[in-house]
Amino acid sequence: MTEGKSCQEALAVVLPSLNPDRKFKGVVDGLVENGFQNIVIVDDGSDDEHRHWFDETEQYPQCHVLHHGVNKGKGRALKTAFAYVLEKLPEVRGVITIDGDGQHLLGDIVACGEKMLEHGDKVIMGCRDFSLPGVPPRSVAGNRTTSRLFRICYGIKLSDTQTGLRAIPRSCLERFCAIEGERFEYETNMLLYMKRLGIGFVEQPIETVYDEEDYSSHYNAVKDSWRIFKVMFKFLLSSFGSTLIDLLVFYLVFRFFGGWAGRYAELLSTVVARVCSSFANFNANNTVVFGNKGSYKRAMLRYYCLCIPQMLISAGLVTLINHLFSNTVPIIATIIKFVVDTCLFFISYNIQREWVFSQKEK
Repeated sequence: MTEGKSCQEALAVVLPSLNPDRKFKGVVDGLVENGFQNIVIVDDGSDDEHRHWFDETEQYPQCHVLHHGVNKGKGRALKTAFAYVLEKLPEVRGVITIDGDGQHLLGDIVACGEKMLEHGDKVIMGCRDFSLPGVPPRSVAGNRTTSRLFRICYGIKLSDTQTGLRAIPRSCLERFCAIEGERFEYETNMLLYMKRLGIGFVEQPIETVYDEEDYSSHYNAVKDSWRIFKVMFKFLLSSFGSTLIDLLVFYLVFRFFGGWAGRYAELLSTVVARVCSSFANFNANNTVVFGNKGSYKRAMLRYYCLCIPQMLISAGLVTLINHLFSNTVPIIATIIKFVVDTCLFFISYNIQREWVFSQKEK
Protein backbone atom coordinates (compact mmCIF):
# COMPACT_ATOMS: atom_id res chain seq x y z
CA MET A 1 0.00 0.00 0.00
CA THR A 2 1.20 3.53 -0.77
CA GLU A 3 -1.59 5.58 0.79
CA GLY A 4 -0.26 8.41 2.93
CA LYS A 5 3.25 8.22 1.49
CA SER A 6 5.14 11.20 0.14
CA CYS A 7 5.92 11.45 -3.56
CA GLN A 8 9.54 10.50 -2.77
CA GLU A 9 8.23 7.15 -1.51
CA ALA A 10 5.26 6.60 -3.81
CA LEU A 11 6.64 7.71 -7.19
CA ALA A 12 9.63 6.80 -9.33
CA VAL A 13 11.75 9.42 -11.04
CA VAL A 14 12.53 8.60 -14.69
CA LEU A 15 15.74 10.10 -16.06
CA PRO A 16 16.83 9.28 -19.66
CA SER A 17 20.37 10.37 -20.52
CA LEU A 18 22.87 10.30 -23.37
CA ASN A 19 26.54 11.08 -22.74
CA PRO A 20 25.92 12.87 -19.42
CA ASP A 21 28.29 15.23 -17.62
CA ARG A 22 28.81 16.39 -14.05
CA LYS A 23 25.37 18.05 -13.98
CA PHE A 24 23.80 14.60 -14.35
CA LYS A 25 25.59 13.33 -11.26
CA GLY A 26 24.48 16.44 -9.35
CA VAL A 27 20.84 15.80 -10.31
CA VAL A 28 21.00 12.17 -9.14
CA ASP A 29 22.77 13.12 -5.90
CA GLY A 30 20.09 15.71 -5.22
CA LEU A 31 17.28 13.21 -5.78
CA VAL A 32 18.87 10.70 -3.43
CA GLU A 33 19.51 13.33 -0.74
CA ASN A 34 15.90 14.50 -1.09
CA GLY A 35 14.65 11.01 -0.25
CA PHE A 36 13.52 9.58 -3.58
CA GLN A 37 13.55 5.81 -3.22
CA ASN A 38 13.19 4.78 -6.88
CA ILE A 39 15.20 6.52 -9.59
CA VAL A 40 15.00 4.80 -13.00
CA ILE A 41 17.91 5.92 -15.18
CA VAL A 42 18.18 4.96 -18.85
CA ASP A 43 21.59 5.06 -20.48
CA ASP A 44 20.54 5.65 -24.08
CA GLY A 45 23.64 4.27 -25.79
CA SER A 46 26.27 6.55 -24.24
CA ASP A 47 29.89 6.14 -25.38
CA ASP A 48 32.69 4.67 -23.26
CA GLU A 49 33.93 8.08 -22.19
CA HIS A 50 30.68 8.83 -20.37
CA ARG A 51 29.78 5.39 -18.99
CA HIS A 52 31.45 6.08 -15.63
CA TRP A 53 28.66 8.46 -14.66
CA PHE A 54 26.18 5.58 -14.82
CA ASP A 55 28.57 3.29 -12.94
CA GLU A 56 28.79 5.84 -10.14
CA THR A 57 25.03 6.34 -9.84
CA GLU A 58 24.50 2.59 -9.96
CA GLN A 59 26.17 2.40 -6.55
CA TYR A 60 23.08 3.99 -5.02
CA PRO A 61 20.52 1.34 -3.98
CA GLN A 62 17.78 3.80 -5.00
CA CYS A 63 18.94 3.82 -8.64
CA HIS A 64 17.79 1.33 -11.28
CA VAL A 65 20.13 1.84 -14.25
CA LEU A 66 18.96 0.44 -17.60
CA HIS A 67 21.14 0.37 -20.72
CA HIS A 68 20.51 0.70 -24.45
CA GLY A 69 23.35 -0.83 -26.47
CA VAL A 70 22.95 1.94 -29.05
CA ASN A 71 21.25 5.32 -29.03
CA LYS A 72 17.53 4.82 -29.61
CA GLY A 73 16.18 8.25 -28.73
CA LYS A 74 14.51 9.93 -25.77
CA GLY A 75 11.08 8.53 -26.62
CA ARG A 76 12.31 4.96 -26.60
CA ALA A 77 14.26 5.59 -23.38
CA LEU A 78 11.09 6.86 -21.68
CA LYS A 79 9.12 3.84 -22.87
CA THR A 80 11.87 1.50 -21.65
CA ALA A 81 11.62 3.11 -18.21
CA PHE A 82 7.80 2.97 -18.17
CA ALA A 83 7.86 -0.73 -19.04
CA TYR A 84 10.41 -1.37 -16.28
CA VAL A 85 8.24 0.39 -13.69
CA LEU A 86 5.19 -1.62 -14.74
CA GLU A 87 7.06 -4.92 -14.53
CA LYS A 88 9.53 -4.45 -11.68
CA LEU A 89 8.11 -1.77 -9.37
CA PRO A 90 4.51 -2.78 -8.56
CA GLU A 91 4.38 -0.57 -5.48
CA VAL A 92 5.04 2.63 -7.46
CA ARG A 93 1.95 4.78 -8.14
CA GLY A 94 3.41 6.74 -11.01
CA VAL A 95 6.52 8.38 -12.42
CA ILE A 96 8.06 11.84 -12.68
CA THR A 97 10.00 12.36 -15.91
CA ILE A 98 12.90 14.80 -15.70
CA ASP A 99 15.98 15.84 -17.67
CA GLY A 100 19.49 15.23 -16.40
CA ASP A 101 20.88 18.68 -17.18
CA GLY A 102 19.73 20.45 -14.03
CA GLN A 103 16.91 22.41 -15.68
CA HIS A 104 14.34 20.85 -13.35
CA LEU A 105 14.80 21.99 -9.78
CA LEU A 106 14.21 19.64 -6.86
CA GLY A 107 11.45 21.81 -5.44
CA ASP A 108 9.58 21.72 -8.74
CA ILE A 109 10.04 17.95 -9.10
CA VAL A 110 8.56 17.41 -5.64
CA ALA A 111 5.73 19.88 -6.29
CA CYS A 112 4.72 18.03 -9.47
CA GLY A 113 4.85 14.69 -7.68
CA GLU A 114 2.75 15.83 -4.75
CA LYS A 115 0.18 17.39 -7.07
CA MET A 116 -0.10 14.10 -8.99
CA LEU A 117 -0.81 12.25 -5.75
CA GLU A 118 -3.55 14.80 -5.04
CA HIS A 119 -5.22 14.42 -8.45
CA GLY A 120 -4.57 10.69 -8.91
CA ASP A 121 -5.64 10.10 -12.52
CA LYS A 122 -4.28 13.26 -14.17
CA VAL A 123 -0.90 14.01 -15.69
CA ILE A 124 0.87 16.95 -14.07
CA MET A 125 2.72 19.25 -16.47
CA GLY A 126 5.55 21.35 -15.03
CA CYS A 127 5.08 24.60 -16.98
CA ARG A 128 7.54 27.47 -17.31
CA ASP A 129 6.54 31.13 -17.61
CA PHE A 130 7.67 32.31 -21.06
CA SER A 131 6.70 35.92 -20.33
CA LEU A 132 9.63 36.36 -17.94
CA PRO A 133 12.64 38.45 -19.06
CA GLY A 134 15.65 36.51 -20.21
CA VAL A 135 13.81 33.70 -22.00
CA PRO A 136 15.33 33.35 -25.50
CA PRO A 137 13.06 34.89 -28.19
CA ARG A 138 13.27 31.73 -30.30
CA SER A 139 11.97 29.72 -27.37
CA VAL A 140 9.11 32.14 -26.76
CA ALA A 141 8.08 32.15 -30.45
CA GLY A 142 8.33 28.37 -30.76
CA ASN A 143 6.26 27.69 -27.67
CA ARG A 144 3.59 30.25 -28.61
CA THR A 145 3.26 28.71 -32.07
CA THR A 146 2.85 25.17 -30.82
CA SER A 147 0.55 26.27 -27.98
CA ARG A 148 -1.79 27.98 -30.46
CA LEU A 149 -1.78 24.97 -32.75
CA PHE A 150 -2.58 22.69 -29.82
CA ARG A 151 -5.57 24.88 -28.97
CA ILE A 152 -6.85 25.22 -32.56
CA CYS A 153 -6.32 21.63 -33.72
CA TYR A 154 -6.96 19.68 -30.52
CA GLY A 155 -8.72 21.99 -28.10
CA ILE A 156 -5.76 21.61 -25.70
CA LYS A 157 -4.91 24.72 -23.67
CA LEU A 158 -1.34 24.24 -22.46
CA SER A 159 1.10 27.06 -21.67
CA ASP A 160 4.33 25.03 -22.04
CA THR A 161 4.22 22.40 -24.77
CA GLN A 162 7.94 21.54 -24.58
CA THR A 163 8.28 20.73 -20.90
CA GLY A 164 9.97 17.45 -19.98
CA LEU A 165 8.92 17.64 -16.33
CA ARG A 166 5.77 15.54 -16.13
CA ALA A 167 4.23 13.48 -13.33
CA ILE A 168 2.35 10.53 -14.86
CA PRO A 169 -0.03 8.16 -13.00
CA ARG A 170 0.72 4.44 -13.22
CA SER A 171 -2.66 3.88 -14.94
CA CYS A 172 -1.37 5.79 -17.99
CA LEU A 173 1.98 4.07 -18.44
CA GLU A 174 0.86 1.05 -20.45
CA ARG A 175 -1.01 3.25 -22.93
CA PHE A 176 1.93 5.65 -23.13
CA CYS A 177 4.22 2.75 -24.04
CA ALA A 178 2.09 2.19 -27.17
CA ILE A 179 2.33 5.80 -28.41
CA GLU A 180 4.34 6.31 -31.60
CA GLY A 181 7.70 8.09 -31.52
CA GLU A 182 11.22 7.07 -30.60
CA ARG A 183 12.98 10.40 -30.22
CA PHE A 184 12.03 13.90 -29.08
CA GLU A 185 8.78 13.81 -31.05
CA TYR A 186 7.47 11.26 -28.55
CA GLU A 187 6.84 13.92 -25.91
CA THR A 188 4.70 15.91 -28.36
CA ASN A 189 2.86 12.76 -29.43
CA MET A 190 2.15 12.02 -25.78
CA LEU A 191 0.24 15.30 -25.45
CA LEU A 192 -1.70 14.68 -28.67
CA TYR A 193 -2.80 11.21 -27.58
CA MET A 194 -3.69 12.29 -24.04
CA LYS A 195 -6.60 14.30 -25.41
CA ARG A 196 -7.79 11.46 -27.64
CA LEU A 197 -7.52 8.91 -24.84
CA GLY A 198 -9.37 11.12 -22.39
CA ILE A 199 -6.39 11.62 -20.05
CA GLY A 200 -6.61 14.99 -18.33
CA PHE A 201 -3.75 17.17 -17.17
CA VAL A 202 -3.07 19.92 -14.64
CA GLU A 203 -0.42 22.61 -14.95
CA GLN A 204 2.10 23.15 -12.15
CA PRO A 205 4.14 26.39 -12.39
CA ILE A 206 7.90 25.76 -12.23
CA GLU A 207 11.05 27.87 -12.34
CA THR A 208 12.29 28.84 -15.79
CA VAL A 209 15.82 27.46 -16.11
CA TYR A 210 16.80 27.56 -19.78
CA ASP A 211 19.65 26.05 -21.74
CA GLU A 212 19.16 27.49 -25.21
CA GLU A 213 21.85 25.27 -26.75
CA ASP A 214 20.14 22.10 -25.52
CA TYR A 215 16.71 23.41 -26.59
CA SER A 216 17.99 24.17 -30.09
CA SER A 217 19.45 20.67 -30.42
CA HIS A 218 16.06 18.97 -30.48
CA TYR A 219 13.34 21.58 -31.04
CA ASN A 220 12.37 22.28 -34.62
CA ALA A 221 9.50 24.74 -35.01
CA VAL A 222 8.51 23.51 -38.48
CA LYS A 223 8.58 19.79 -37.61
CA ASP A 224 6.83 20.25 -34.27
CA SER A 225 4.16 22.50 -35.78
CA TRP A 226 3.53 20.03 -38.63
CA ARG A 227 3.28 17.16 -36.15
CA ILE A 228 0.47 18.98 -34.40
CA PHE A 229 -1.29 20.32 -37.51
CA LYS A 230 -1.17 17.17 -39.66
CA VAL A 231 -4.32 15.63 -38.15
CA MET A 232 -6.35 18.70 -39.07
CA PHE A 233 -4.64 18.76 -42.48
CA LYS A 234 -5.72 15.17 -43.12
CA PHE A 235 -9.22 16.14 -42.01
CA LEU A 236 -9.11 19.03 -44.49
CA LEU A 237 -8.11 16.69 -47.33
CA SER A 238 -10.79 14.17 -46.39
CA SER A 239 -13.40 16.90 -46.18
CA PHE A 240 -12.23 18.45 -49.46
CA GLY A 241 -12.62 15.14 -51.29
CA SER A 242 -16.08 14.50 -49.89
CA THR A 243 -17.03 18.13 -50.54
CA LEU A 244 -16.22 17.74 -54.24
CA ILE A 245 -18.50 14.70 -54.41
CA ASP A 246 -21.14 16.50 -52.34
CA LEU A 247 -21.15 19.66 -54.45
CA LEU A 248 -21.13 17.77 -57.77
CA VAL A 249 -24.06 15.56 -56.82
CA PHE A 250 -25.93 18.54 -55.30
CA TYR A 251 -25.50 20.51 -58.52
CA LEU A 252 -26.64 17.64 -60.74
CA VAL A 253 -29.71 16.80 -58.63
CA PHE A 254 -30.68 20.46 -58.26
CA ARG A 255 -30.31 21.03 -61.99
CA PHE A 256 -32.12 17.96 -63.30
CA PHE A 257 -34.65 17.32 -60.53
CA GLY A 258 -35.04 20.76 -58.92
CA GLY A 259 -38.09 21.66 -60.98
CA TRP A 260 -39.78 18.35 -60.18
CA ALA A 261 -39.03 18.67 -56.44
CA GLY A 262 -40.32 22.24 -56.27
CA ARG A 263 -40.02 23.78 -52.80
CA TYR A 264 -38.09 20.70 -51.61
CA ALA A 265 -35.37 20.99 -54.26
CA GLU A 266 -32.63 22.05 -51.82
CA LEU A 267 -33.54 19.34 -49.33
CA LEU A 268 -33.64 16.58 -51.96
CA SER A 269 -30.34 17.71 -53.48
CA THR A 270 -28.65 17.92 -50.08
CA VAL A 271 -29.87 14.48 -48.97
CA VAL A 272 -28.81 12.68 -52.16
CA ALA A 273 -25.44 14.46 -52.17
CA ARG A 274 -24.74 13.70 -48.52
CA VAL A 275 -25.64 10.01 -48.89
CA CYS A 276 -23.14 9.72 -51.73
CA SER A 277 -20.29 11.51 -49.94
CA SER A 278 -20.73 10.65 -46.25
CA PHE A 279 -19.77 6.97 -46.33
CA ALA A 280 -16.46 7.68 -48.07
CA ASN A 281 -15.81 10.58 -45.69
CA PHE A 282 -16.54 8.45 -42.62
CA ASN A 283 -14.11 5.71 -43.65
CA ALA A 284 -11.37 8.22 -44.47
CA ASN A 285 -11.78 9.96 -41.11
CA ASN A 286 -12.03 6.67 -39.23
CA THR A 287 -8.84 5.11 -40.62
CA VAL A 288 -6.60 7.87 -41.98
CA VAL A 289 -7.44 11.03 -40.04
CA PHE A 290 -8.17 9.96 -36.48
CA GLY A 291 -6.76 6.42 -36.60
CA ASN A 292 -9.70 5.07 -34.61
CA LYS A 293 -8.89 1.76 -32.94
CA GLY A 294 -12.20 1.52 -31.14
CA SER A 295 -15.52 0.14 -32.30
CA TYR A 296 -16.20 0.71 -36.01
CA LYS A 297 -19.96 0.37 -35.55
CA ARG A 298 -20.05 2.78 -32.60
CA ALA A 299 -18.03 5.35 -34.53
CA MET A 300 -20.33 5.00 -37.56
CA LEU A 301 -23.45 5.39 -35.43
CA ARG A 302 -22.03 8.53 -33.83
CA TYR A 303 -20.89 9.84 -37.21
CA TYR A 304 -24.38 9.66 -38.66
CA CYS A 305 -25.88 11.09 -35.47
CA LEU A 306 -23.76 14.11 -36.34
CA CYS A 307 -24.02 13.87 -40.12
CA ILE A 308 -27.82 13.84 -40.37
CA PRO A 309 -28.47 16.96 -38.23
CA GLN A 310 -25.58 18.70 -39.99
CA MET A 311 -27.13 17.82 -43.35
CA LEU A 312 -30.54 19.16 -42.28
CA ILE A 313 -29.00 22.37 -40.94
CA SER A 314 -27.11 22.81 -44.21
CA ALA A 315 -30.26 22.22 -46.26
CA GLY A 316 -32.27 24.60 -44.07
CA LEU A 317 -29.75 27.41 -44.30
CA VAL A 318 -29.27 27.01 -48.06
CA THR A 319 -33.06 27.00 -48.56
CA LEU A 320 -33.47 30.10 -46.38
CA ILE A 321 -30.76 32.04 -48.20
CA ASN A 322 -32.05 31.00 -51.62
CA HIS A 323 -35.56 32.11 -50.73
CA LEU A 324 -34.37 35.39 -49.23
CA PHE A 325 -32.62 36.27 -52.49
CA SER A 326 -35.16 34.52 -54.74
CA ASN A 327 -32.37 32.45 -56.26
CA THR A 328 -33.11 29.57 -58.61
CA VAL A 329 -29.75 29.39 -60.40
CA PRO A 330 -28.05 26.03 -59.64
CA ILE A 331 -24.48 27.31 -59.64
CA ILE A 332 -25.30 30.13 -57.21
CA ALA A 333 -27.14 27.70 -54.94
CA THR A 334 -24.07 25.48 -55.02
CA ILE A 335 -21.81 28.40 -54.04
CA ILE A 336 -24.17 29.25 -51.17
CA LYS A 337 -23.98 25.64 -50.02
CA PHE A 338 -20.18 25.73 -50.12
CA VAL A 339 -20.08 28.79 -47.85
CA VAL A 340 -22.58 27.26 -45.40
CA ASP A 341 -20.74 23.93 -45.25
CA THR A 342 -17.41 25.69 -44.71
CA CYS A 343 -18.82 27.30 -41.57
CA LEU A 344 -20.19 23.95 -40.40
CA PHE A 345 -16.79 22.30 -41.08
CA PHE A 346 -15.12 23.69 -37.96
CA ILE A 347 -17.99 22.61 -35.72
CA SER A 348 -17.98 19.15 -37.29
CA TYR A 349 -14.20 18.77 -36.84
CA ASN A 350 -14.39 19.43 -33.11
CA ILE A 351 -17.33 17.09 -32.57
CA GLN A 352 -15.71 14.29 -34.57
CA ARG A 353 -12.44 14.70 -32.68
CA GLU A 354 -14.03 14.91 -29.23
CA TRP A 355 -16.91 12.43 -29.61
CA VAL A 356 -17.27 10.45 -32.85
CA PHE A 357 -13.74 9.04 -32.97
CA SER A 358 -12.88 9.46 -29.31
CA GLN A 359 -10.93 6.58 -27.74
CA LYS A 360 -11.66 7.60 -24.16
CA GLU A 361 -12.05 4.68 -21.83
CA LYS A 362 -15.49 4.05 -20.42
